[in-house]
Amino acid sequence: KAGKVRYIGASSMYAWQFSKAQYTADLHGWTRFVSMQNHYNLVYREEEREMNPLCVDQGVGIIPWSPLARGLLTGSRTREENKTLRSKTDNFATSLYQEESDFDVADRVGEVAEAKGLSRAQVSLAWLLHQPGVTAPIIGTTKLKHLEDAVGAVGVKLSEDEIKKLEEPYRPHPVLGHA
Repeated sequence: KAGKVRYIGASSMYAWQFSKAQYTADLHGWTRFVSMQNHYNLVYREEEREMNPLCVDQGVGIIPWSPLARGLLTGSRTREENKTLRSKTDNFATSLYQEESDFDVADRVGEVAEAKGLSRAQVSLAWLLHQPGVTAPIIGTTKLKHLEDAVGAVGVKLSEDEIKKLEEPYRPHPVLGHA
């Protein structure tokens, strides 16, 4: 009420919880949430069921975390091997992304990337940017070249056939990451 906070966002909750928070803000004349930071990428699309449609309906920007599935979509981890130090030591990633269909999706990302002359990261991020309500995937990088690669996804256009090819092997997952 003092005007020190102009915009607030929420993260990792169920759609019913977020709806209740927005209702409570309206009821009391408080600032409404303008963004939702949730787990969302090509191999974890559970937010498409309820949260993403709610955000689009309410005009709330979607800011996905783990847009590259902790490196799985970049090819750093395959069925056969872990290629980077992070993929060799990231037990959280293996607990999130271990299904055969996850690797099938990653393979499709590689196919589309090769056909378009793009990196896997650019294709994965471009797919996210094609999704309704997505405003800014959260990019975590320690190398300038990876940041530049990610920024290159902004102008990438994917055809309906390419999007279908990327989405086709997806299989539903248990909902994860909500308190």
